[in-house]
Amino acid sequence: MKPNYKSGFIAIVGRPNVGKSTFMNRVIGQKVSIISDKAQTTRNRIHGILTEEDMQMIFIDTPGIHKPKHRLGDFMVKLAINTLNEADAVLFMINAKEGYGKGDQFILDRLQQVKSPIFLIMNKVDLIHPDDLFPLIETYKNKCNFTEIIPISALEGNNVSTLLSYLKNHLPYGPQYYADDQVTDHPERFIISEIIREKALLLTREEIPHALNVVIENIEARDAKTTFIQATIVTERKSQKGIIIGKQGSMLKSIGKNARHDIEELLEKKVYLELWVKVQKDWRNRQNILNQYGFRSDQY
Repeated sequence: MKPNYKSGFIAIVGRPNVGKSTFMNRVIGQKVSIISDKAQTTRNRIHGILTEEDMQMIFIDTPGIHKPKHRLGDFMVKLAINTLNEADAVLFMINAKEGYGKGDQFILDRLQQVKSPIFLIMNKVDLIHPDDLFPLIETYKNKCNFTEIIPISALEGNNVSTLLSYLKNHLPYGPQYYADDQVTDHPERFIISEIIREKALLLTREEIPHALNVVIENIEARDAKTTFIQATIVTERKSQKGIIIGKQGSMLKSIGKNARHDIEELLEKKVYLELWVKVQKDWRNRQNILNQYGFRSDQY
């Protein structure tokens, strides 16, 4: 272990859609977690790795904590809550524009059992008047023994470097867990599936996003400069399948075009992306299918 080297795992928790993924992508400097205006976008624990000369921070972007409506929701909430027990520090992120809500209290109750440093991260402060910030801080500061309360804008980058400096001070001395150039511990196959799902989320509306999953069927390097990818977008109902395909396949083509751009940046190769759509009725409540898709209870 390097002398005076600091490292640790940092859990990012909060209600859905408070900006956890935007924050992690900002810190890491590239996309390792998908972003959408839909709540509950993140379904697994996503590790983003920030390495500097004298420290390594491993951020864990967790699913938004919410009231589950299906087995997949149960999986997501349990995964997020159990991450609290593993972390060297916890970032409890709130949406400053929305302010305090019932979902926050549910999380705060669980934070009472956490022994690691807890930071209250007030995100999206660029969307509120500065005069509204101090009453909001007063609302939260008596609800938990926060190590620090830090207002930021993950989107604009405001105060993010200050937060990292505070975090570093509270990290334990430890080993370098990952290589200098590694930014996530997820395989390319997982990241590619998430990119495709992100594009589908951005282009569709209403109830469809929560019923979507993406399965990578095949990745084949045709030569040194070209990769061929086949993927299936899974929905729960025929009507959803029709929306994903679109008129004369227009929606599916748009999803593929947008996803291919990001995947080519990731792989630094030309990509041929072939997308299919299939219906798997009520898959979010069928544990055998959830297991196949990697949402297994032994992950928490």
